[in-house]
Amino acid sequence: MTARRDIEAITERIRQRSKPGREAYLGRIAEASNRSANRGVLACGNLAHGFAVCSPSEKVALGGDQVPNLGIITSYNDMLSAHQPFETYPALIKDAAREAGGIAQVAGGVPAMCDGVTQGQPGMELSLFSRDVIAMAAAIGLSHNMFDAAVYLGVCDKIVPGLVIAALTFGHLPAVFIPAGPMTTGLPNDEKARIRQLYAEGKVGRAELLEAESKSYHGPGTCTFYGTANSNQMLMEIMGLHTPGASFVNPGTPLRDALTREATKRALAITALGNAYTPAGRMIDERSIVNGVVGLHATGGSTNHTIHLIAMAAAAGIAITWQDISDLSEAVPLLARVYPNGLADVNHFHAAGGLGFLIRELLDEGVLHEDVQTVWGEGLRPYAVEARLGDDGSVVREASPRASGDEKVLAPFSKAFQATGGLKVLSGNLGHAVIKTSAVKPERRIIEAPAKVFDSQQGLNDAFKAGLLTGDFIAVIRFQGPKANGMPELHKLTTVLGILQDRGQHVALVTDGRMSGASGKVPAAIHVTPEAVENGPIARIHDGDIVRLDADVGTLEVLVPAGDFALRRPAEVDLIGNEFGFGRELFAGFRQLVGRADHGASAFGTA
Repeated sequence: MTARRDIEAITERIRQRSKPGREAYLGRIAEASNRSANRGVLACGNLAHGFAVCSPSEKVALGGDQVPNLGIITSYNDMLSAHQPFETYPALIKDAAREAGGIAQVAGGVPAMCDGVTQGQPGMELSLFSRDVIAMAAAIGLSHNMFDAAVYLGVCDKIVPGLVIAALTFGHLPAVFIPAGPMTTGLPNDEKARIRQLYAEGKVGRAELLEAESKSYHGPGTCTFYGTANSNQMLMEIMGLHTPGASFVNPGTPLRDALTREATKRALAITALGNAYTPAGRMIDERSIVNGVVGLHATGGSTNHTIHLIAMAAAAGIAITWQDISDLSEAVPLLARVYPNGLADVNHFHAAGGLGFLIRELLDEGVLHEDVQTVWGEGLRPYAVEARLGDDGSVVREASPRASGDEKVLAPFSKAFQATGGLKVLSGNLGHAVIKTSAVKPERRIIEAPAKVFDSQQGLNDAFKAGLLTGDFIAVIRFQGPKANGMPELHKLTTVLGILQDRGQHVALVTDGRMSGASGKVPAAIHVTPEAVENGPIARIHDGDIVRLDADVGTLEVLVPAGDFALRRPAEVDLIGNEFGFGRELFAGFRQLVGRADHGASAFGTA
């Protein structure tokens, strides 16, 4: 089935805009395929270093290009729950590769930081920049030119986008992404949020808060709410970089291991040495990117991907814009309610039918491009399945159920939770911003109120503790953009603003910082661009100015006479405190080079 006319029109617009960059990119990866997609170009000394620790038979095979060699890029560390399961993957992958007649080597490791650990801490100011560092670290591993394909072990916020940028930079190589899956369900997310609010109000102590948090984040795997980490997994599947049904299987299960073994064998099967050569750079095209955006809207995914998808697409010579994302939002209904957009977690979503159900619903209505190439082969229809463990320990797949297992969590297209997607782009005299609407009640999506202006999230929290946040207001938190301090997530604001909203106040947030997929019930216009440090309009807002946020129409305005507002002197702030400590001094160059949020907030430029 072909995509609906409106989806195809947006895709064609992207295709035409991208044509010069895309053609140049495809030319580069074609040249790389012809020139360097095998070890034959390496001198004997190069090869000897590259297979020094291999067995004698492996050395013979690698020396003669007789078998495919698989490079493993891993984000393993044993502090972070999402990445700890990867400890055992290299051995499993190497064993599966041998069974398939190939070889696998760990090509390199990449850093993996946790936004949950660094939330509200100085280290959070490195978080967004870590995406580009991950891409560069993966490139170093693959630069040895020993590999015929690569598998990428990554899960969380900046890790997967960074790995995708690397995979597309080495677009002549096939790329398969192998997830670790979500942790099992712990303390319900709404109960965790309730305890957080009680703590912020001084009604419970640190011991009670830590107990609740520990019951929520309690074992191996990703956090179970639908933030950036789980949005990443959805994207990798709907864009065809996972094997079908791989995203939301829990770690440490026989099915998880079987999927990893299968993904390894598939990566070896699609190298240039076989008959199904699938270079990642040709496989991922404008249709794949649009499918990713559609999935993001249909699931109410992370706002971070309004930044990451632009950077990821640029790595393949594809230029997408916030306007493309906004227009797709108007065409795609919301089909999932996963916390913070509902009470369920990703395990409940998976049990209700998961991505297989969602992909089939979207395909049947023509909202996804079916005629794409994936690591599994031709077309996206084979992803409308559930993966199960067969009697022999292998992966078997069944068609997704026709009915949702829980329509309060996963709705059919005919019963969508809302007619438009879970993300919206706002425009007005304050610039451009993004809002996640899927978690915000319809009656709270329009707010017009005086501004209370702060230059840090700590400033607002201090004002809350001092009892100064009374009445209706829109909190403006500025100097939080990529050039100012690396664009940290500002989730310390979520609890405070949620308390005030629950007290009956009408509140909202406007910021040039980030809030991610965990953005909650308070309307939040985030990623405001141009940012304050670049003299964006947000730097000219004064306390008491009336600001209007309308998430239905898609506008963000300060209601001040245009001439008066334009003549105002932009605020200035001393940012020296953000430039040193916790490694921030090492990232001065990134802060100087980084582009705007609506251009992907990348130090690498755009397509």
